[in-house]
Amino acid sequence: MNQFLFIKRLLSLIITIFFFILTVHADIRMPMIFGDHMVLQQDTKITIWGWADAGEEITVSIAGRKAKTTAGADGCWQVHLKPIKEKPKGQVLTITGKNTISFEDVLVGDVWVASGQSNMEWGVKTRKDYAEDIANSADSLLRLFFVPKNTSLQPLQDIEIPEETSNPQWAAKWILCTPEALAKINGQGFSTAAYYFARDIRQTNGKPLGIIQSAWGGTRAEAWTSLSGLKEEPVLARYVTVYEQNLKDRPELLPTYKQRKAEWDVIIKEWDKTVGKEWNEAQKEWAIEVKKAQEAGLPSPPKPQPRVKRPSNPRHPDGGNNGPANLFNAMINPLIPFAIKGVIWYQGEFNSGGSGKEYATLFPRMITDWREKWGIGDFPFVYVQLPNFGPIDQGPSVEGEGWRWVREAQLKALSLPNTAMAITIDVGDPFDLHPVDKYDVGHRLSLAVRQLAYKEKIVGSGPLYDSMQVEGNKIVLKFKNCGSGLIIGASPYTPAGEEPKQPADRLSGFGIAGNNQEFVWADAVIEGDKVIISSDKVSEPVAVRYGFSNSPVCNLYNKEGLPASPFRTDNWDK
Repeated sequence: MNQFLFIKRLLSLIITIFFFILTVHADIRMPMIFGDHMVLQQDTKITIWGWADAGEEITVSIAGRKAKTTAGADGCWQVHLKPIKEKPKGQVLTITGKNTISFEDVLVGDVWVASGQSNMEWGVKTRKDYAEDIANSADSLLRLFFVPKNTSLQPLQDIEIPEETSNPQWAAKWILCTPEALAKINGQGFSTAAYYFARDIRQTNGKPLGIIQSAWGGTRAEAWTSLSGLKEEPVLARYVTVYEQNLKDRPELLPTYKQRKAEWDVIIKEWDKTVGKEWNEAQKEWAIEVKKAQEAGLPSPPKPQPRVKRPSNPRHPDGGNNGPANLFNAMINPLIPFAIKGVIWYQGEFNSGGSGKEYATLFPRMITDWREKWGIGDFPFVYVQLPNFGPIDQGPSVEGEGWRWVREAQLKALSLPNTAMAITIDVGDPFDLHPVDKYDVGHRLSLAVRQLAYKEKIVGSGPLYDSMQVEGNKIVLKFKNCGSGLIIGASPYTPAGEEPKQPADRLSGFGIAGNNQEFVWADAVIEGDKVIISSDKVSEPVAVRYGFSNSPVCNLYNKEGLPASPFRTDNWDK
């Protein structure tokens, strides 16, 4: 045989054997939540997991901790490391099997998940107001992780980066907080509210901090809840029924999912660039006209509609990115069981329409569902109560668009263990669904977290209604979280060129009613940790409501500058 031909065939055989070995012995693969510059949760059991060959022996080690396991028949493996104290200096996480993976510059501190809809997603690059804070944001002990927006009909085991993701090079990886990273993640920058929260916590305790953004604008709470979680509550079972019936009626949905998703992404991207852009500009002009009309005491002009309706999303059997469980499947499930300190949450606007009252059932179910799935106990869950938005106070109890019911549901959710609420009724914008003041949102989240999760002896919230007592023609209200005392206060943020809406000389926002259930504006006077409510129009009062409309003008605060939560003392169905 020709020597050259022999060598050529030998090389070909060697290459074939090499690739056969690679095929038979797959390398260890790790979920995308693990990476260089990551933060692991301190002082708790740390779960590390991944995939390998069936039966492959795996060893995991970091900071003097080591654990071994064997991959199961399905190739999945998982180990638990004993708790590790805070490590502000970078460590190396090593995973060894038939190959070795090492993650560098791993810190041990606290990890928080920041989730919800647009006001949590709203990035620091969206407003020039945040420019100075972006410029001064460099912090080597603050690490950012962005989960790209995605949907799935079934729970994903790992994060996926869809083709339409803005700046995909910044997605699904741990990144040191720098001005460049903060501004480029997600195309619009990292979550403004989450960043201000994280900055406050870092400045307060100095510990390494990881913040995971997993949020999507215009989404509903049932989309962030697992199907099994929804099934646990009979009132919510209808979501699961619709989901399962659609899959039964349309068996092609699952096998054609990715193709349909890609096709829809092209369609919606084109709509956003053309019709959507025009519509956004029209809404800005409309907001200006609404403001002028309100100031003149005239009816508001009708809200503009897009010239072509936004295409509905066919990739999910029930409403695109708002189908039940599809955001949980794609954007939360891949994070589990990564050890976390807790969750901060800002959502509810999109549930306010016809299902505002249902939120009282849905929201606590979602919180409980996440805790059940994570399996690390009742971790802190701290959330934003919806701010003021819409037509300014037109009465002491106005239906509006259901925001009052969502706020009440959020107030009631405090009955769940280890929860806290950042009250923001004074820092919204009646004319903008995405108010510019995200600093106070993040700051108030951090106050609530510092009190709840870090056990600091501070006032973490504004006043909360406690009890009432009728005394003749007056109602005496008692409050919790009074701090140093109750006062007439004002919002810390007023848009440039505008005057504060809240009166400085009297309490506002209280309504009182008799048995006829008709509320009228009430006089209110502070006495210690109590507020005395009365009206010469109601001789036999039975109920009080405070800030119980879409965009109330209310000004009860504690001396720490935190506003009281809207509330009602009745249970009337209107």
